[in-house]
Amino acid sequence: MDLFSFKDWLTIENIIEMIEKYRSFGPLPGLLLPFLEAFLPFLPLFLFVMANANAFGLGWGFLFSWAGASGGAYVVFLLIRRFGEVRILGPLRRSSKVKSLTAWVERRGFGPLFLLLCFPFTPSAVVNIVAGLSKIGIYQYMLAVLTGKAVMIFIMSFIGYDLISLIRQPIRTAIALGVIAILWAIGKRIEVKLKEKQYRRG
Repeated sequence: MDLFSFKDWLTIENIIEMIEKYRSFGPLPGLLLPFLEAFLPFLPLFLFVMANANAFGLGWGFLFSWAGASGGAYVVFLLIRRFGEVRILGPLRRSSKVKSLTAWVERRGFGPLFLLLCFPFTPSAVVNIVAGLSKIGIYQYMLAVLTGKAVMIFIMSFIGYDLISLIRQPIRTAIALGVIAILWAIGKRIEVKLKEKQYRRG
């Protein structure tokens, strides 16, 4: 199968069919697809999330997508943090855009990472690489990933599972927006606590 054929094959129907085909492996297909997207950003995460919501139901589908995507982001972050000094990444580190982004992330911490990761079409691979090259703390980063991706994947799952109810029942939409606000507030509160601990240790 060449690249063009693969892109044509990537439809929600085919992905659901593949998940159903490998149901004997339990949640593994639902976890693995979003995990791989962290390494291969050309893969359509929104299709994987919607397929999981349809194949496993809204609750389990969300959970598998969130765990897979967060796990993939964490591994990419660790790899960049560990091997960021190797020569092959030199041009990336010296890029003026990457330097400005890493400085921005280091200054702002949790807030911008959370907001970037909330949006479905943010290039999360870029966010993971920039965070890995920056000096942001691993706990701060994971807090942003877990909360930001929870919001993004919840929205994708919610839309993919029942688009009609999203339009016809504005109360459910308001609840989704309320969840976003609560997660952001919790994340900011935890970030303050982490900074206080780092300050006391310093």
